[in-house]
Amino acid sequence: MLVQDILNEKGRELITVGADTEIADAASKMMQRNIGALLVEDSGHLIGLITERDIVKILAQTHCDMKGMKVKDIMVPAENLVVAEPEDEVEYVMAVMIQNAIRHLPIVEKGKLIGIVSIRDVVKTHVRKLKAEIHFLKEYISDKYI
Repeated sequence: MLVQDILNEKGRELITVGADTEIADAASKMMQRNIGALLVEDSGHLIGLITERDIVKILAQTHCDMKGMKVKDIMVPAENLVVAEPEDEVEYVMAVMIQNAIRHLPIVEKGKLIGIVSIRDVVKTHVRKLKAEIHFLKEYISDKYI
């Protein structure tokens, strides 16, 4: 199974925020959309990623005093992002996410951002595949195909 299969199922909507957005507003947007990360863009170009983890970290460091702090102050800049391509295998992407301890992975095709997948998306897809394999193997063992 490929990353593009996940994107085809979940959709390719890109939920973004500007770099000058206040952190509290970014957190509100995440809460309203029930997501854990926002792509940060400037003039239509990906310049970073901000996650709920980044926000929690800054809350702990500043003791909840984030007045005046912007997304650009805590985001992971684009040059430090790990990305995947739509043709990547789900198992490979899962390994990359685990190895790098990341929960959100932008998907890029020919240098253009086309989506984002979360570890939840990847695990859900992997579990579905494993359930199908188990079902097939159970039927095979029970001589259904003989």
